[in-house]
Amino acid sequence: MNAPAVRERADDLPREPGIYQFRRNGTTLYVGKAVDLRDRVRSYAGPRSQRIARMVERADDVEVAVTDTETQALLLEANLIKRHQPRYNVRLKDDKSYPLVQLTDHAAPRIEVTRDPAEDAVAYGPFTDKGRVETVVKALRETYGVRGCSDHKYANRDRPCLDYEVGLCTAPCTGEISEDAYAGDVASVRRFFEGETGVLSDPLRREMERAAENREFERAANLRDRLNVVESFHEGGGEAVSSQDGARSVDVVGVAIEGGDATVARLHSEGGQLVDRERHRLAAPADDGNTGERGESENRRADRSGSARVLSAFLTQYYAERDLPDAILLPEHHGDPEIDAWLDAEGVAVRVPGAGREGKLVELALKNARRRGGDRDGTRILADELGIDSADRIEGFDVSHAHGSAVVGSNVAFVDGDPVKADYRRKKLDERNDDYANMRALLRWRAERSVDGRDDRPDPDLLLIDGGEGQLDAARDALTETGWDVPAVALAKDQELVVTPSGVYDWPDDAPQLHLLQRVRDEAHRFAVQYHQTVRDEVSTVLDDVPGVGPETRKSLLRRFGSVENIRDASPEELRTVDGIGAKTVETLSTRL
Repeated sequence: MNAPAVRERADDLPREPGIYQFRRNGTTLYVGKAVDLRDRVRSYAGPRSQRIARMVERADDVEVAVTDTETQALLLEANLIKRHQPRYNVRLKDDKSYPLVQLTDHAAPRIEVTRDPAEDAVAYGPFTDKGRVETVVKALRETYGVRGCSDHKYANRDRPCLDYEVGLCTAPCTGEISEDAYAGDVASVRRFFEGETGVLSDPLRREMERAAENREFERAANLRDRLNVVESFHEGGGEAVSSQDGARSVDVVGVAIEGGDATVARLHSEGGQLVDRERHRLAAPADDGNTGERGESENRRADRSGSARVLSAFLTQYYAERDLPDAILLPEHHGDPEIDAWLDAEGVAVRVPGAGREGKLVELALKNARRRGGDRDGTRILADELGIDSADRIEGFDVSHAHGSAVVGSNVAFVDGDPVKADYRRKKLDERNDDYANMRALLRWRAERSVDGRDDRPDPDLLLIDGGEGQLDAARDALTETGWDVPAVALAKDQELVVTPSGVYDWPDDAPQLHLLQRVRDEAHRFAVQYHQTVRDEVSTVLDDVPGVGPETRKSLLRRFGSVENIRDASPEELRTVDGIGAKTVETLSTRL
């Protein structure tokens, strides 16, 4: 949209509070809230930054929703940002760096340490030390026998597995324990994670004392170490939190910004005891693009520091779907009067302490926020090197086939340098021995799903193509044809050169941005080859009718030669190199194929 188009659209808008969305082909690029929708949208006719100017230029529509109050607009904005993850907003990202413990929604619940809990599971955490969590979970399983196997392994068993034999599970799968008794054990596990430490520490102490009496000193020492972990599990590091107004629950928030990334650390206390720490990632655009005709409160928002804008985004997006504490301590004021009105109406005290115990807690939150993680370096450097806004979410693509048969494509996703397997996808493609055409078809499939709103995943910041210039050109053809505006690069395996539309990068072997792309490329390749082998081995062929060629031999032949045609062309000597193929089978193959 150009400036006249923005002004024309703004003239049709009401002078009421609400939210607005700049959109392109149905995809939300930016969400904002406004006291006066007409004035706020008109201000984007002359945005202050090149970043927001690019957003406005890319947009083809502005969608608005009127609300009754400014607070409603505030919360609706937060929900829409969380739902759509628009590229140009300060947006809260799910923190994948800390583990949780989940008990699955099952007749016989499973206990599991995970970073991505199921929606219907009961989850506890997050916790800061995965090793301590795993020690506690193992101790709980040894004490209460709660299963750790997948539902697939649990179903249709006729005898208990090895976990039963070694005392880690009471085998509800085969009825070795009644449903009521198992439910009681699960209830004990829940009580532990809800703060009743004695549920686990008491039986551990008794077992340790028995081991010592039996002069099993090594076992007693191991149980002592485990007991120490269990007894300190709910202590949260020992910092005491007292509130000036006697608040029962207090959240302490710290912010650190580096480039286009922000980290928010949240410390949470109950009854004066620090019980939880967590960190969250946010994308932090340089500005919110507001300019032009603004009221006094809007001008104050535009002049806020980057930390203040991150704080306001975090407060609305994080607490919109969570219970609010009695008090929130901040390193500086967020500067948004709508947030003040909302929190005041909810009875939440917001303070910016300067000194004393509360000031020290804010400093602790700031230290947690400033603690750097190595995975972020590669994404930040990669974005800077390529000249793109962000590389937090990268999707990798590869194609695998055997001389044009069993053609498949892979689509993997990495967020903040880590694979997100829930976002992996794979696609069967038309059978043809043309790598460029196959890559074009794979990217067209992904792009069309995104443009049409049929893909439930957020758009990536960067596409990585496994291949060279030819594969990249094919992928970019698909992006152009569909109108999907996402930057793409390629990485070939031979010389590890990064191919972009504007040139080729030959980064040092130890460059973190290269290591990140290599991990994405290699995972896309692995996922494609794995699916190709599955499809190829499942294909019904004339080999099924050859006497003496069973399923395993058929798979071995196809893995070795790739297709029935290549098996026909193979010499007797080549055929005999396959395990299970003897002279008689070679003769049968030569006459039946």
